[in-house]
Amino acid sequence: MNPFIQNIIITAITFIYVFGLVAVMNFCVIRLNLPQDISRKLTHIGAGSLIGFLALYNDLHWSKYLNVTIFVVWIILLIQKGLFASDEDEAVKTMTRNGDKTELLKGPLYFVIVATICGTLFYKTFPGIMAIATLGWGDGIAPIVGSRYGRLKYEVLSNKSVEGSLSMLIVAFAASTFFVWLIIPTELNILRIFLLCLVATVVEACSPKEIDNILIPSAVILGSMI
Repeated sequence: MNPFIQNIIITAITFIYVFGLVAVMNFCVIRLNLPQDISRKLTHIGAGSLIGFLALYNDLHWSKYLNVTIFVVWIILLIQKGLFASDEDEAVKTMTRNGDKTELLKGPLYFVIVATICGTLFYKTFPGIMAIATLGWGDGIAPIVGSRYGRLKYEVLSNKSVEGSLSMLIVAFAASTFFVWLIIPTELNILRIFLLCLVATVVEACSPKEIDNILIPSAVILGSMI
């Protein structure tokens, strides 16, 4: 298949995937009474899983960078929705903790900006894949586990739990190992992956709310370059 056509098709599939994910989460919130904080983090994990599509892009054509089109679109949408959306907007219901649209201008917006950088400057590189895998899956699961099953609490700059932090380390390690194996198998290094996931876990544990979507990938990328 022509590389350009192939990359266009994969990009179209990413749009179907993301908007389908938001629609499903919206349905779960409205019809199944899924808590918004859970929907927010499931959307977070789903967005992080987009890196799996990188394995399908043809690297022989410049159109490989179209992988970030979905993120660029959501940068625009999140700014628009964060400023003007109604309380009934799908994004407000699925990507915020309690229905405050201005939250879209914080964590979710930072996430798609980071993903755009990782899909261009760090396209199919070890630092880029590690950054999104740890952020998407690790930081996605930690608050779910911590808020519902966390008993051993601690506080640095925000409230955390040992259970949440351990779940981040385990899930980030599993997700990172999988995505590195899937996309750049020649760079699969279990010890290196584990150490970077440990760094990500420590950073998440010490991060104030809202800016962990910046601090975690930054720490992982810097750590990958050492």
